Amino acid sequence: MHFPIAFFNGQYLPKQEISISPDDRGFLFGDGTYEVVRIYHGKPFRLHRHIERLRYSTEAIRIPFSNFNQIEELAYTLIQKNELPHGEAILYIQITRGVAPRSHSFPLNTSPTVYACLFPVPDFSKQRKEGVRAILVPDLRWQRCDIKSISLLANVLASQEAIERHAHEAIFVRNGWITEGTHTNVCRVVKGILQTPPLNGHLLNGITREVILELCHTLKIPVEEVPISETAFTQSEEILILGTITEIMPVIAVNDIQIGNGKPGPITQKLQNAFNELLSSE
Repeated sequence: MHFPIAFFNGQYLPKQEISISPDDRGFLFGDGTYEVVRIYHGKPFRLHRHIERLRYSTEAIRIPFSNFNQIEELAYTLIQKNELPHGEAILYIQITRGVAPRSHSFPLNTSPTVYACLFPVPDFSKQRKEGVRAILVPDLRWQRCDIKSISLLANVLASQEAIERHAHEAIFVRNGWITEGTHTNVCRVVKGILQTPPLNGHLLNGITREVILELCHTLKIPVEEVPISETAFTQSEEILILGTITEIMPVIAVNDIQIGNGKPGPITQKLQNAFNELLSSE
């Protein structure tokens, strides 16, 4: 499916007509923030939470953008202009610091560049049903992974390594402790308890992670937000990776070590069913 209309600095334009200045700090430095929102049945899922997180990230790196009320309007306008009243898509939103002479330090009066577009949803239904492989890689990123920054080189390289090693995702390990995947949060199940690393500067506050923790409360699945060692991780009964595009994905092997019986586990399946029911009701 093709979505030709995008948003750029207050205008809705055919994507091929949009041009970005070579002096934009997003292009030169990766100086910006972004959000990825899933659209189900023509409606953005948990849009307000994504906007809150975009505000948090943008304020954290001191980009002078305040018109966050615009984000909801542009989301629904893009859905309408791309003729997607009841369909599925992914909404991408990016805010950079804008155009300025190249310098590591930034001027305080730049006009932010705002870009948004839709793109198709990849079909991961087979992977969600059968499970995927993951690899562990050293977490070489900076200390503020709670900010959803467009500076993603470490994630890009780790994700490419996963593909080249015939895995679906690369999961970061920092000083012996699991943090998150290149584009997912991570959970494991041990003795019927769902465990996930606690929020800190080393991982993102994932929206799907929030939803899953809410569903665990509803389903009376015990939850622990605790550090998870690399050794304990590979001894899990179940492993799940969570994300806007990924949704709830079972991991059946890590570094060629089988997880559980090598099939998606019962808690994973219970959460997948509850998540699908939630989508049908919202």
